[in-house]
Amino acid sequence: MKNVYNVPQNDLIEEIALELKKIDFIKPPLWTEFVKTGAHKERPPTRDDWWYIRAASILRATYKNGPIGVSKLRVKYGGKKNRGMRPEKFYRASGNIIRKIFQQLEQAELVKKQEKGIHKGRMISPKGASLIDKVAAKITGKKPEKAEKQPEIKKEKEIKQAETVDKKKSEQDNDKKAEKTSKEDKIDDKSNQK
Repeated sequence: MKNVYNVPQNDLIEEIALELKKIDFIKPPLWTEFVKTGAHKERPPTRDDWWYIRAASILRATYKNGPIGVSKLRVKYGGKKNRGMRPEKFYRASGNIIRKIFQQLEQAELVKKQEKGIHKGRMISPKGASLIDKVAAKITGKKPEKAEKQPEIKKEKEIKQAETVDKKKSEQDNDKKAEKTSKEDKIDDKSNQK
């Protein structure tokens, strides 16, 4: 099976979001159309399905970095706030959104609370890991088409490189011929002067 780390992450998150839309427990609250995702943002998200995209991203982050908590994810999704004339300052993302998504993912049994050594937080459950692995395998099923197109691009690049090399050689040959003719002209001029 294809590893989650080897697939394009944007495609992975989009596909996981589509799978999460099918789960009844994961639904955006009514207030999501009005809320910003953090104090650093100026406007609410423009996508209608941003709740599912964020849930998929949180699920992926939990898969990679678990156990992980709300605080670390607030830093991950935070950003710099434009404060006008004053210098920009980092602000953390909304904890309420992350917390609610974690609660919904727990109800769907995709994540679970766990302690691992000194770290505590949410970890991916076997059901969640299975979902992510299946989506990664599904994405790799689409990729060989693009892999076939890449050698053609390489061939085109090789042809262009060969053409540039040929042009350079022809320019060098022309320069050498020009030098020879200029030398012959100089010799002819000297002989005519005598």
